[in-house]
Amino acid sequence: MNANRLLLHKIVQFFITILLFTLTINGCSPQLIVPGPKTSTPIISNDELIMQDGAKLPLHQWTPKKNPKAVILVLHGFNDYGRFIKDAAEFFANQGYKVYAYDQRGFGGAPHFGRWPGRQALSDDLITVTKLLRQKHPEKPFFHLGSSMGGAVIMKAATLNTPLKTEGIILVAPAVRGRASMHIYERWIIGLLSHTTPWVKLTGRQLNIKPSDNIEMLRALSRDPKVIKETRIDSIWGLINLMDDAVAAAPKLAQKTLILYGDMDEIINELPTKYMLNNLPRNKKELQKIIRYKNGYHMLLRDLQAKKVWEDIIIWMQEN
Repeated sequence: MNANRLLLHKIVQFFITILLFTLTINGCSPQLIVPGPKTSTPIISNDELIMQDGAKLPLHQWTPKKNPKAVILVLHGFNDYGRFIKDAAEFFANQGYKVYAYDQRGFGGAPHFGRWPGRQALSDDLITVTKLLRQKHPEKPFFHLGSSMGGAVIMKAATLNTPLKTEGIILVAPAVRGRASMHIYERWIIGLLSHTTPWVKLTGRQLNIKPSDNIEMLRALSRDPKVIKETRIDSIWGLINLMDDAVAAAPKLAQKTLILYGDMDEIINELPTKYMLNNLPRNKKELQKIIRYKNGYHMLLRDLQAKKVWEDIIIWMQEN
């Protein structure tokens, strides 16, 4: 065994020892706030969705002046909430589309702000909300649009044994940065901390990452109390698990799919995005459309060139 391999072996042994020791002392694990037992039938009102366990999820909607051409159900990204889509939704409504978005559990005005509900709860809620809205609009084409984490939730739900009933899914910078595209030390650290100090909160201030070129929009987000600024370690761990699910779902995506991503995206960067794209089913190429934006950042729907992205989404929906 050469010197480098010996050093690596000792480092791994050290981390294993520390991990076992801290697990023994603390007895901790990621603390999820999972849904309660099913107590009622899900219902929908103008401004909220009531799930089977009684959880109330704020509902946002934008309605065209005339009878809608189709319905779009939108899922927000990590630490965001349903009204992130406001500007794009107003544009879609002006083009004749009915738009719905809701705050997912743990985000915005939904229960247990800042706590991770588990990836199964997020996909179950999406399936439930889809059923409710399709019952409300039985004759209308129905599309799903997910930004970042929302895209990962849609990918997971779209490939379950009873997949989403949809005319097409739109994945905007989908969160697919799972463990396969993480460095080993990143996996070790998040695994260690999520099982020892899950309550610790982190911010992205030191990362020097630029999520968008729309600086005014970013400043507004920093002042919005419904946008999470400090993230628990166990929520990050949960998001990584969800992204692993999304990566695993990619080879099974059988729906018509539009995938949008920006070359300037520093959050879900080129490596995980290409890995996901390369694993899409090759026998379904005719169902897939991929658009890259040279000057696009992670927040494609709110970047300075966002209107171009909105227009591309409209064109694709009209074609499908």
